[in-house]
Amino acid sequence: MNILAIADRAPKQSILEIVRTQPIDIICTLGDLDFFALQELQQITDIPKLGVYGNHCSGNYFDQLGITNMHLNTFEYKGMTFGGFEGSLRYKESKYAIMYTQEEAREMLKDFPHVDIMLAHSPPQDINDEPDSSSHKGLLGLREYIEYKSPKYFLHGHTYPTADTLVKTYLDTNIIYVFEEAILTLD
Repeated sequence: MNILAIADRAPKQSILEIVRTQPIDIICTLGDLDFFALQELQQITDIPKLGVYGNHCSGNYFDQLGITNMHLNTFEYKGMTFGGFEGSLRYKESKYAIMYTQEEAREMLKDFPHVDIMLAHSPPQDINDEPDSSSHKGLLGLREYIEYKSPKYFLHGHTYPTADTLVKTYLDTNIIYVFEEAILTLD
């Protein structure tokens, strides 16, 4: 399965051009994007579009773009089950930002079913996060989800790991960090 994943910044190239020139099966957005960064998705009606909002998202553009909101939802496609979790760790008080305390995230995810591919904005705690940055700490609930439910793949954005700090696997889960766009081939 070929996935076009987009996170944190608009793709460097046109989304329409990507889907015209690459065999894309599904499009996944991982947050901190806005309507204008993804506007071309309105024209794509023959490829499923899944997404989670990031902590800087308005939380109201998925419907206009035909994106299925995956926050605490599942979606099956080509024999794979997708799931999702939006937002980041709450690092400030804001009624507009999509953020959760560690305990809120843990509670929300404790009974979430096993999925093959988990889409999240935030990374799991201590995996591709920035523990010294209050705004880029990962979520413990996501780490525990990986430990107990073992998704085959976990896709996220939000942080900025370096080549030296990038974690690509944790236990039996492949961790995939996305910034701007990435074309992923997952089996």
